[in-house]
Amino acid sequence: MAKRLQSYESDDIVVTFDPNICIHSGDCVRGLPAVFDVRLKRWVRPENAPAERVADQVRRCPSGALQFRMKSAD
Repeated sequence: MAKRLQSYESDDIVVTFDPNICIHSGDCVRGLPAVFDVRLKRWVRPENAPAERVADQVRRCPSGALQFRMKSAD
């Protein structure tokens, strides 16, 4: 059975995580541990770093399980 897509938001960015395609490389945790902490129930906390830093780290996800969308400054 497929696991559901997870979504995490801050004021500036939305990060999604698809556990169905994650290969558990750990790049996210090693690269930005203040945002990605698998020891916590809500393991992605995009509010803990500037949105551009979060986006840069998400781009490094080798499987594409992590994605992001910047919120507009309307």
